[in-house]
Amino acid sequence: MCNIDVDMENKLKASTEKINADIEKIDRLERKSASDTSQVVLIFENNQYAKAVFGKFDENLAYIEKKLKLSIHPRGNEILIHGNISVIKRAQYVLQQLYERAKTDQELTLSDIKGVIAMANIPQKEKENTITHKSATKRIPARLSTHKKIIHARTPTQDAYIRAMEHAELVFGVGPAGTGKTYLAVAHAAMLLERGIIERIILSRPAVEAGEHLGFLPGDLKEKVDPYLRPLYDALYDMMPAEKIERILASGVIEIAPLAFMRGRTLAHAAVILDEAQNTTPMQMKMFLTRLGEGTRMIVTGDVSQIDLPIGQKSGLIEAIRILSNVENIAIVRFDEKDVVRHPLVAAIVHAYDRDSEIQNKKKSRVCNTLKNEFDSS
Repeated sequence: MCNIDVDMENKLKASTEKINADIEKIDRLERKSASDTSQVVLIFENNQYAKAVFGKFDENLAYIEKKLKLSIHPRGNEILIHGNISVIKRAQYVLQQLYERAKTDQELTLSDIKGVIAMANIPQKEKENTITHKSATKRIPARLSTHKKIIHARTPTQDAYIRAMEHAELVFGVGPAGTGKTYLAVAHAAMLLERGIIERIILSRPAVEAGEHLGFLPGDLKEKVDPYLRPLYDALYDMMPAEKIERILASGVIEIAPLAFMRGRTLAHAAVILDEAQNTTPMQMKMFLTRLGEGTRMIVTGDVSQIDLPIGQKSGLIEAIRILSNVENIAIVRFDEKDVVRHPLVAAIVHAYDRDSEIQNKKKSRVCNTLKNEFDSS
């Protein structure tokens, strides 16, 4: 009985010591947290641009507060930021970047704010988004300047993609819909044309729905392929005035060429964009890539989860990435659902489909393994 009391007393003592140690640890963390907090005053020179950064009824600041978990108090053209030191630095970066964008007289959207916050959260050593090309570790988001607008990278992967297009002669942009692959490619091509770096833009896309048998479709060549190249047109009209586009389309400076019509050509001093490349066959992809001529930049975009080729037919995009992954001066940038810049629901849809595909692949793998084991045992 005495031994039991001693054991109970020892256990109680040990438990009390542990509780006291935990309390002391919590106190230390709280003191450290308090010592890590600070406040900074950020002053904007122009009240008009400052208002654009703040947003209507300070809604932009409220969103930044919520996402970065700190306090922001605006007063005139000044902002008082209070919170953890490391978070304050990110908030300063976000607000300064938004101010720079406001100075270009562009309306700041929620997507812009989300993008800058995403860029602020990149570690100093940027993750590698490409297989054969490492983007420069710059904290200022990459941007594209066209006649009608300035386009800033909204996600780290978009940043890597823009930088890849600046440096590599052949760039693959691979990922789900809504990540800006095609839009940024067209913007880059428009910028190169305006600066005189290239002489023409060539837009191409495999017409899988027509089985590439475009001769059986009504109308001239432009009328035959227009329905398949509408997304490229939409992006182009967003970069240049409509009258200029019509003029340079008529003169051949912008050329619309279905993939089947590219054979035998050498494309020099041009920006060539192949969209929906997941729907090319390996032979078509090889044919397209070998059209590369002097002074030409090629951008190939596609989504390997949306292949419309006949069952059993290999995708030229998948094969090209496998074969060219270690070739110098070729960049491969991979997007995922975190890079979707359309409606937030699009990212959720992409994630749900990717998750379902993963589950189905696991089920198929289990069935195959079961059948293999049964065959081996027999």
